[in-house]
Amino acid sequence: MTEAGKGVAALVAACTVWGLSGLYYKLLAHVPPIEILAHRTLWSLVFFTLVLLVQGRLSHLRAALGSVRAVGIVVFAAVMISTNWFVFILSIQIGKATEASLGYYLFPLVAVGIGRVIFGERLSRMQALAVALAALAVTVLTLGLGAAPWIALVLSMSFGLYGLVKKRLSAGPVVSVTAEVLVLSPVALIVLALAHRGDGGAFGADLADSLLLMFAGILTAGPLMLFSYASKRVRMGTVGLVQYINPTLQFVVAVMVFSEPFSSWHLIAFALIWAALALYSASSVSLERAARRARVSASTLSTTVTNPARDGSAKP
Repeated sequence: MTEAGKGVAALVAACTVWGLSGLYYKLLAHVPPIEILAHRTLWSLVFFTLVLLVQGRLSHLRAALGSVRAVGIVVFAAVMISTNWFVFILSIQIGKATEASLGYYLFPLVAVGIGRVIFGERLSRMQALAVALAALAVTVLTLGLGAAPWIALVLSMSFGLYGLVKKRLSAGPVVSVTAEVLVLSPVALIVLALAHRGDGGAFGADLADSLLLMFAGILTAGPLMLFSYASKRVRMGTVGLVQYINPTLQFVVAVMVFSEPFSSWHLIAFALIWAALALYSASSVSLERAARRARVSASTLSTTVTNPARDGSAKP
């Protein structure tokens, strides 16, 4: 298998795990979501630290937190990703997994909107239309259900802001996420200390629950490492398209496995989002092809200028 093929396989595996993770959290529906989040934070820290130790990159963690600015960025990223994790876990427990899948469908469009507002990035006509369709979908769902889809909005915005601030970190994904769970770990320890007062706390009370809570570290780290491996070997257009496996599987699990209601208002909103994503994906692929052609042309021109004899223009 080629390197690109391995990358695609790793990417599909990562997105499949993310898409089916709702099944895991449903098994822990009797455990308070804040307690699950605390365990996810601490066991992720254990797993990532071991990975960095084996790789001989533990010193990189110190560099990632080497300045006040870096610490501030890591803390903000940690707050955003922990908010995202908490709301997703909560959505599974309260029967809102369908809305959570909508949030992850919205994410790439929210990212485009953030890029326009924060960085002044220009949108193509198709991208602008895609963002408008996404806004219309949220409006339709709000009017139809009588309430804004807050879970979807919080998930997409928190993940969008997380991606925004990660652009300002020079550390790789494993190192940066380790730093994030490290700064969150004191809060996680306080949460678990409060949860285990008296006879409370799920960990240690039941073997199955304890093993499931420990598995949260692998569930967090595994897909991230696969995604990191894939992103170095696969074109970004491919990454963007394959990532839709995640919310699609979340949607299927919510409707087919959890039997969550799917009204006509949901159907209209999702249809608008799917249309928006089709436009966005087509635009992304078109822009990437144009950029690749430009690079090839520039490379060819550079070679011709550097070695004029190769195109027959040099005089004998």
